[in-house]
Amino acid sequence: MGLLSSAQGLVFLALSLLVLAMCVVALVDAARRPPAAFTAAGKRTKNFWLAVLGVATAIAFIGVGNAGFLFFAVIAAVAAGVYLADVKPAIAPYSGRGGNGGSRGGW
Repeated sequence: MGLLSSAQGLVFLALSLLVLAMCVVALVDAARRPPAAFTAAGKRTKNFWLAVLGVATAIAFIGVGNAGFLFFAVIAAVAAGVYLADVKPAIAPYSGRGGNGGSRGGW
């Protein structure tokens, strides 16, 4: 039984760290985008997303290895997932960056 609980603990820790990493990536990306990109894409404001992702990151940090925060970790993962899957692609054309670094050469 000890090995099983240890393996489950390691899996839970890995998933907790994955949620934390996803939240940090989303927060850093949102912080680097210009505020006008959010409104131009028809999404909420930059401050809204920074607040949501900041809270999600804090919850994910507190929840690393803490099974009592599992429900909140899921909510944090959903918040970061919505940003990364919906908001980030929508604001990318308005961000003044080169996009995903695709083919820009003169091929």
